[in-house]
Amino acid sequence: MKFISICPVILCLFFLVSVAGASPQDGTCDLPPDLQQRVDAKYPGSKLVRLSNLDEHDRDLFQKEHGNACPGVVEIDFYGDGKPTLALVLLSRVADKETAQLVVAHKVSANWRTTLLDSANSSVPVVWSEDPGVFHDVDGKKSVRATKPVIVFCGYEAWAILYAWTDGRVVKIWLSD
Repeated sequence: MKFISICPVILCLFFLVSVAGASPQDGTCDLPPDLQQRVDAKYPGSKLVRLSNLDEHDRDLFQKEHGNACPGVVEIDFYGDGKPTLALVLLSRVADKETAQLVVAHKVSANWRTTLLDSANSSVPVVWSEDPGVFHDVDGKKSVRATKPVIVFCGYEAWAILYAWTDGRVVKIWLSD
């Protein structure tokens, strides 16, 4: 009799665990606490782009290409020094207009240094990284040979911009417009 009463409880627990495992983890967009404090102080009122910020079409495209990753943060060895580095897309509202900012956060010693690379006012953009390589701009006139991973900042079906750390500076090329 005891087995019969425990069986439904075990089945319910199994079902809940399998459903929770199939959904995206809430923590994929969580920043380290010390970086979150830095972002809150330097970019007050801004929020990291999450899947819920994307429209259905953009969300489907992002998940098809990047699974359950967070569309507003990517870990990357951008500077090639092996130190913790994250590319972030932060949303903020200024004068009833939503603005997205691409920020690189680099942990040097015990502190995070943040650098604003770009901003966009059109769609809600996403970010991801690509392996080193040779990349050509949308016009085929410019190219960059990246020896370190690169950042791609993208407003789906509108534009995509690549950022590479080359010769001690950030190089930017348009991949699509």
